[in-house]
Amino acid sequence: MLKIQSNDKTYTVEPNAHNPSEGKVNDQEYSLDVVRQDSNRFNVRYGDGSYEVEIHEFNKTDKTAVINVNGISHTLSMQDDIDILLDKMGLSDALVQKVGEVKAPMPGLVLDIRVSIGDEIEEGDPLLVLEAMKMENVLKSPTAGKIKGISVEKGQAVEKNQILISFE
Repeated sequence: MLKIQSNDKTYTVEPNAHNPSEGKVNDQEYSLDVVRQDSNRFNVRYGDGSYEVEIHEFNKTDKTAVINVNGISHTLSMQDDIDILLDKMGLSDALVQKVGEVKAPMPGLVLDIRVSIGDEIEEGDPLLVLEAMKMENVLKSPTAGKIKGISVEKGQAVEKNQILISFE
């Protein structure tokens, strides 16, 4: 079973294990005819309707997608059986990595700091540039959050495991 959140609606989807083009959505039977146009575009026939579906983004790790259906954008987030069970048990937050600080992965020299205290950042945003072994390494945020402190300055030499940036 899957729970799919699309904009402001939630759908419970139970695909047929042998044929995922058939199954149930919110306890109603469905049967789809799906024709692949190219790697991310599909023509889907359901009942008397035909729909052009284009997948713009798909993130398998956090189970999200952005799709267009007949030109209308939909943001999807999905939960499988394990996610649903963890929610029921109150353990879904246990899987979220809580990161309080970024440490230097190796000795080096801080070439550039790309954030300021108070900045709201997303996971993957560049934080600073560290030169190590004659290579420039862009250190990216392991989490979303707010910058609480910056413990280094541009031009400063740092040691391995030295705290560089902390998050609220």
